[in-house]
Amino acid sequence: MTKADPAAVLESPVARQRPPAPVAIAVAPRPRHVGAINWLGVRTLYLKEVHRFVKVFAQTVLAPTLTTLLFLAIFSLALGGAVRRVGDVPFINFLAPGLVMMAIVQNAFANTSSSMMIGKVQGCIVDMLMPPFGPGELTFALVMGGVTRGVLVGVAVTLAMAVFVPMAVHNYAALVFYPVAASVMLSLLGVIVAIWADKFDHMAAITNFVITPLAFLSGTFYSVERLPEPWHLFSQLNPFFYMIDGFRYAFIGQADGSLAVGVAVLIVTNAGLWLLCRWMFASGYKLKE
Repeated sequence: MTKADPAAVLESPVARQRPPAPVAIAVAPRPRHVGAINWLGVRTLYLKEVHRFVKVFAQTVLAPTLTTLLFLAIFSLALGGAVRRVGDVPFINFLAPGLVMMAIVQNAFANTSSSMMIGKVQGCIVDMLMPPFGPGELTFALVMGGVTRGVLVGVAVTLAMAVFVPMAVHNYAALVFYPVAASVMLSLLGVIVAIWADKFDHMAAITNFVITPLAFLSGTFYSVERLPEPWHLFSQLNPFFYMIDGFRYAFIGQADGSLAVGVAVLIVTNAGLWLLCRWMFASGYKLKE
């Protein structure tokens, strides 16, 4: 069997009727218009922060819930939660909101601080700093990720505690404001501490010697009205006291301090921490070394 002549094939009527092969033309990608606010970038970074802790849901949500329930059981039994009262409120009802708030602030701080610190240690923080983010956009996306984890843990702990402790809501505005304001504060503080810290030991020192003492000495397990001076005055200067006191008011309708002062302290503190965090990103403090 003889092979066909290539020239004859090309000159045949069938070959002449075939359309020419398409030619690929390289087209340069068009630049994306970001605008005044990089909404797509903010949304992407926020979802990345949420997915990061949701992937280990048992560690980031279920474990804090179980730990807080153990605190409730230990302190209520050791301090006579079944019969002891704080004013007109049973001690266990007084204790539960404080434990919920403690879980909220610890997890909001852990989310942002661990995210930033791991990025610095592993050297992948450049992936966050290189995209077209403004300092305010970076701050907002990271903080909202921490707020989401803090509020989610708070909801999980509250639902779990409601099985053992009657938790009727007295004020819905306080129920929403104080967890969100507290989560924002600790999320901002987590970003600031992680940028400042050079290693995990520095971050652990802030957690052990600042965050935890302020949370425990803020009226979580007792009424600050029983404190002698100068400890009572110190409690009034502690922002954690206003978080817990306001959140407790949302359930039992009683507060040891002024709710108006508490709202003002939280707003002013959050504004100051926001400006500091934004300045750190804008100046590249310990990020561009």
